[in-house]
Amino acid sequence: MSKANELKKIEKKVLTLKKSPLYAYRTENKYLPVIGEGSSDAQIMFIGEAPGKNEALTGKPFCGAAGKILDELLASIDLKREEIYITNIIKDRPPRNRDPLPEEIKAYASFLDQQIEIIQPKIIATLGRYAMGYIIKKFGLDSSLELIGKAHGKAYTTKASYGPVTVVALYHPCVALYNRKQITTLKKDFKILQKYGK
Repeated sequence: MSKANELKKIEKKVLTLKKSPLYAYRTENKYLPVIGEGSSDAQIMFIGEAPGKNEALTGKPFCGAAGKILDELLASIDLKREEIYITNIIKDRPPRNRDPLPEEIKAYASFLDQQIEIIQPKIIATLGRYAMGYIIKKFGLDSSLELIGKAHGKAYTTKASYGPVTVVALYHPCVALYNRKQITTLKKDFKILQKYGK
């Protein structure tokens, strides 16, 4: 089965995930789950935290204000969206864009794990502390776990079932929405991705 078909299967499972704590909120608001998009052969996989309102209305990740910042950051290192794969840990929008709850991460994490196994990226770039915390723990790097304020811009080498993988911790692009000066830090951190190639 092709990677694209395997990713489609995940989408079907999420659509009917009635045991999710966010299922009722999604259906009441006529929102869409946001599975992910990009190249199924991507070398770099970006993982955010959860979809916002624009994402839940369109089913596309990072299509709102934070997405515009992400596009700017990708352009700064000559990367196109079509070359990467981008997703979130949580596939449905939490109310009022609040932080994901532990039970929500638990409900959706297996889908993210499957996406990683299907795409087999060489680099996993985490966007924000929740994505960073989950991925660092998933790959047994707990001893390296720091606050995002110290970890951003750092790379951690580890092993996935399919071979070596580098985890790069990055701030979530939304930090530049609250403080535009942070774009300089974000661009500097993104440069580390060039070191590992496309």
